[in-house]
Amino acid sequence: MTVKAVQKVSIGRNGIGAFILQCKRLDFHYCDWAGSSRGMNLFLQHHLPLFAASHPSIEIHVSPRPHRHPVIRGHFINGTQHSICVRNLAKEQIMKKAEILRDMSGEKARRLKGGRKVASINEATRGIWSPFHGAKAPNFEG
Repeated sequence: MTVKAVQKVSIGRNGIGAFILQCKRLDFHYCDWAGSSRGMNLFLQHHLPLFAASHPSIEIHVSPRPHRHPVIRGHFINGTQHSICVRNLAKEQIMKKAEILRDMSGEKARRLKGGRKVASINEATRGIWSPFHGAKAPNFEG
């Protein structure tokens, strides 16, 4: 019995070989005067330089928005934007929100239908299971 190899071209996927962050830019909007921006102002002074140095592939824009609540807006390579309002949050909480935007894919959250737990574009390694495969069932007739 000879074994034949299956010829298949591999499909490039993000995360296999090289990983590209989906977030390309983060905008930090704050107000110098309002009390709801107190945590954002402390974040911009203490945590943002370290965050920017550790993520050189992400553009960081800081701009004042007078008389408005502070907002972090993420721009993604697929063209979408997501905003998170960070009013009255501490600088550590704002750091977590920035990390959430950094790790997002930019896709809308959607629910998987049909109860499938895993969605994959690859075929199963062993093929599709069928009750007609494998050993024969025992015969219990007398």
